[in-house]
Amino acid sequence: MMGSSNHGRTNLARHHHGDRNRAAMTGEPERLHEDKPRFLISDLCRSLETYLEPDQVQDVYRAYLFSAEAHEGQHRKSGEPYIYHPIAVAQILAEMHMDHQSIMAAILHDVIEDTQSSKETVARLFGEEVAELVDGVSKLTQISFESKAEAQAENFRKMMLAMVRDIRVILVKLADRLHNMRTLGVMRPDKRRRIARETLDIYAPIANRLGINAMRLELEELGFEAMYPMRYRVLREAVRKARGNRKEILNKIESAIRNRLEQEHMNCSISSREKHLYSLYKKMRGKSLPFSEVMDVYAFRIRVARVDDCYRALGMMHNLYKPVPGRFKDYIAIPKANGYQSLHTVLFGPYGVPIEAQIRTEDMDRVAEAGIAAHWLYKNGEGSSNSAATRAREWLHGLLEMQQKAGNSLEFLENVKIDLFPDEVYVFTPAGDIMNLPRGATAVDFAYAVHTDVGNTCIATKIDRRLSPLRTPLLNGQTVEVITAPGAHPNPAWLNFVVTAKARSNVRAYLKNLKQNEAESLGRRLLEKAMAGQGMSLDALQEEQWTQLLRECNIAQPEDLFVDIGMGNRTAALVARSLLAAQGAEAGQSATSTSSGTTLPLAIRGTEGMVVNFPRCCHPIPGDKIVGFISAGRGLVIHREGCNNLMELRDRPDKWVDVAWEPNVGGEYAADVRMEVKNQRGVLATIAAAISETGSNIENVSIEERDGLDTSMSFTILVRDRQHLARVMRRVRNIPEVMRISRGRR
Repeated sequence: MMGSSNHGRTNLARHHHGDRNRAAMTGEPERLHEDKPRFLISDLCRSLETYLEPDQVQDVYRAYLFSAEAHEGQHRKSGEPYIYHPIAVAQILAEMHMDHQSIMAAILHDVIEDTQSSKETVARLFGEEVAELVDGVSKLTQISFESKAEAQAENFRKMMLAMVRDIRVILVKLADRLHNMRTLGVMRPDKRRRIARETLDIYAPIANRLGINAMRLELEELGFEAMYPMRYRVLREAVRKARGNRKEILNKIESAIRNRLEQEHMNCSISSREKHLYSLYKKMRGKSLPFSEVMDVYAFRIRVARVDDCYRALGMMHNLYKPVPGRFKDYIAIPKANGYQSLHTVLFGPYGVPIEAQIRTEDMDRVAEAGIAAHWLYKNGEGSSNSAATRAREWLHGLLEMQQKAGNSLEFLENVKIDLFPDEVYVFTPAGDIMNLPRGATAVDFAYAVHTDVGNTCIATKIDRRLSPLRTPLLNGQTVEVITAPGAHPNPAWLNFVVTAKARSNVRAYLKNLKQNEAESLGRRLLEKAMAGQGMSLDALQEEQWTQLLRECNIAQPEDLFVDIGMGNRTAALVARSLLAAQGAEAGQSATSTSSGTTLPLAIRGTEGMVVNFPRCCHPIPGDKIVGFISAGRGLVIHREGCNNLMELRDRPDKWVDVAWEPNVGGEYAADVRMEVKNQRGVLATIAAAISETGSNIENVSIEERDGLDTSMSFTILVRDRQHLARVMRRVRNIPEVMRISRGRR
């Protein structure tokens, strides 16, 4: 998918390739270089025979023979036959005890993309299910994209949608990415960094979201090494030196913990847990800590038989060493979003060092390492992996909803990145149900997490039974109640503070649909005005005229044409001329003679929404003389006559629209007011109070001190029209400290 999986395969000379393939088929040891043994199909089959049926292993071998022939003559950058890569990917999945169809898909995962084999051929030989898995991890090679970023995003969307249908798609892809990261050294430095960044931004977080901790850690370590090789080496050397000094203390603490648990006849296994380099690096950067403080923590993992033993062991640990207040987390009662369960506590240890302890059952430990893959890895532990599997399905359902709301693949990729995957906050519904949200989530995020309709219609929220703003960040343990109203709809301002991908994608989808409706209405009005200028009427058009016009514009229906005009992608005057030409010369002469009269300007109501824009350069308000300009993608832009920016647009007469304000325009409009005042204490408060008395609200204020005596102030205020603005300016002018006031023009 995103980023090549072939590591620059090349079609080298085929001599010796047959010998290598024979070695791979027979299991004879083969070394491309003396120090680099290569993994062979016989090794894979031996691994599979430990848990698969003989006929299933035979199917895997058949897939290998087909893949080896398809990739004949292809080599990786390292020089080895390409077939070694699919075998290595399959071996990673075999270590996770994946089913034989996943292993076959891993061996075949590049044949559709990089050989002459088709999906239909794979389906005929190995079954529809295997073909779907292979197709899910294959890039789109038949479609051309405008940019590399768009191609990557579209390939990512294709893979994620295939993953929604079958979770094994992403497991094959993660194994593919893991082997590519293990063999990344032969790539150019710039390509290494690009692939490493992609791994750290997307694939490692996906492995984390699915609870596959072991794979996530290796992807992060390899990505860190490729992204920042110097930092990696320095940190690795520092850890190596510090490890020797810690060993004696670790042994003493472990011995003390073991003795305490054995006194209570607790059967357990204890291991010291070393922090991984990437975790250390993130902690040092995120909290601005020196290496000595990060390494000055001793971590232990305690595994017991049953859930109640976890809490008993926790009590014994707190009896042995004093707990640090506020540093206890119960992920057994409230699992993480990926199904992870464990008790976490921090203790004041001996020698003044803090001790981190994780306490969990053996089943929890297996799920923590394998996540969703625990379903295949430990068949007798399916019950224990239900939490991870259920949460993975919930996440996939959310991905499907995001994809439906996203406008394009780049937006979908952005939403998925937002969702991958910050620290969590646990809050309660009024019924006592637990909801987990990203840290920093607001009441609006909570509303969308409950249900899309709740989010779309929420108007207020109660946090711990007290009314709170919708933008309030939520904290652990709070009870959140959402107040909704029929007919309410999302507010564009929500995009400034929502953090979850679901909330963001739903608000964007609503606004996009709203903009479409507003553009259609404006486009219809613009076309009606243009046709009136040509002596025609939109309602008088015959069906065949519509058909011909839509065919010329390559548009399916009239509503789409109106949207195009309203968004500024087509000019209403040109569309009207096309209709005039379609009527024939005779009708054209008649229309021309009729059009000699003056036409009324387009009336601006102020309620057109997002497709009529009032720019900040001149802040037009009702009562001003205005002109309109059609801007592609923005719709109709209204300027005041004499605005400096109109000079740049004078050579585009086809884009101009004759406009005027309607007599009774509603709403409030921004206007700039500039003034020079005496530099005295309290003058800003006096001016603000005067503006408020006239019924105007201040949106923004900026102050520039000109000298010690005078100050220049600029206010952006909301007014209803020119008369309202005049009242505001008269009231402010009467303040003794105000020496000069004028309407601003940028």
